[in-house]
Amino acid sequence: MKLAVYVTLKPGVLDPQGAAISQALAGLGFDGVQGVRQGKLIELDLAEEDRDRAVETATRMCEKLLANTVIETYRIEPAEPA
Repeated sequence: MKLAVYVTLKPGVLDPQGAAISQALAGLGFDGVQGVRQGKLIELDLAEEDRDRAVETATRMCEKLLANTVIETYRIEPAEPA
């Protein structure tokens, strides 16, 4: 089963990369950008066929390695079929 894990900084955590992206967009003439938060996408391809068990496994992966749960949140979704 393919899953997408989205990891982003929690609200209130300083995001210097997001600020740099926002400034660069403004410098390119994109004046309507009011804020940018940068994150990461992790694509998992698990051997597990059962959706609930696959999400449970991915959750354990996030809690142990993929996300720093002190400053980051994560969201797990089924990946789009190719």
